[in-house]
Amino acid sequence: MRQGVFEYTDFKNDYAELRGSEVTKRSVPLLCMISHFLFFEPGDEHMTASNVYRAIFFEKPDHIPMTFAINGACWHHYPQEWLCEQMERHKLLFPHFVAPKLPYVPEYGNCCRADRPYTDDFGCVWYTADDGIVGTVKGHPLARWDDFDAYTFPDPGKCMGIGPIDWAAERERIRARRGRGEFVGAGLRHGHTFLQLSDIRGYQNLLFDMADEEPMLWKLIEGVEAFNQGIVDRYLQIGVDMFSFPEDLGMQVGPMLSPDQFRRYIKPSYKRMMDAVRKRGLPIHMHSDGDIRLLADDIVDSGVMALNLQDLVNGIEWIRDKFRGKICIDLDIDRQRITPYGTPEQVDELIRGEVMELSCPDGGLMMIYGLYPGVPMKNAEALMDAMERYCVL
Repeated sequence: MRQGVFEYTDFKNDYAELRGSEVTKRSVPLLCMISHFLFFEPGDEHMTASNVYRAIFFEKPDHIPMTFAINGACWHHYPQEWLCEQMERHKLLFPHFVAPKLPYVPEYGNCCRADRPYTDDFGCVWYTADDGIVGTVKGHPLARWDDFDAYTFPDPGKCMGIGPIDWAAERERIRARRGRGEFVGAGLRHGHTFLQLSDIRGYQNLLFDMADEEPMLWKLIEGVEAFNQGIVDRYLQIGVDMFSFPEDLGMQVGPMLSPDQFRRYIKPSYKRMMDAVRKRGLPIHMHSDGDIRLLADDIVDSGVMALNLQDLVNGIEWIRDKFRGKICIDLDIDRQRITPYGTPEQVDELIRGEVMELSCPDGGLMMIYGLYPGVPMKNAEALMDAMERYCVL
């Protein structure tokens, strides 16, 4: 699933309404982009930076870091009073929530505005049918290789790939937060490499390029990587506490490209960018939706220390056997089966069972859920309750 970023979680940071819009600490709970990597206050009981670090590095965290993110579309699909009531009631998940004046309309990102096509910094044209839901790219600027000579890559000194950025202001913002003792994560936009190539060329064209060993593809990869590296370098120069590489690589069954294609065309870029972060001693986080089992070894080999992956798509037993006690599992809780179609009791059992299967006394587990329209309100309440109930190791 595409996830919006401006505070650059996309490991979560996960969500659409934040694409391309600046977010303040006060407004974040209103937009419901609560991340266990960002927005810490000294003294937050369950969400301290040190607790996240201890979870990632297996240093006996006090609690399992839990995140509940509410997509912007929920504000016009659910009763707003109910949303506010739940956030006020669940202090662990929403520690800084301040109820907005109702009716409330979130600031939707550029890619998340219904019937308002948006052309991003790479020239890709986005469409969505529902405010708050990240759209899909239907306009591919290099659908024909004949257009490559006239194509210009965006400038990382001026934009993030999905909208403009003022690096001087960003430097001051981060320095101010670090000066207050806050934990500051940064990251690339969601879909920084494979999906970016797919958006520029079109998914089918890209796979044919890989299968045909199209020489022009290397030039495109080089341009995309150079842009991404420019973003990475700027954040490393500013100084951050963690860096994330959010990118969807999986389908419902299997990855969107073969393991051989990933190793040849995508992994080298990942590794070079992650090496730059690792040399600074920073933890590296990666997000991918979908079934990534065939790519897991290569992803971790690239340098990932905390992996955000979907639970039931990949299988809890497989995740346990593959990663428990080895790297930090940042578990993306089911949005396809139990939470939309099960009972509150089944939702509670899902969370309890996942904690029991994947947690270790020394750490290595974090969990996140993204609420989207269609989930019964009783199930959403049960999920919030369960996440707060079972976060204690």
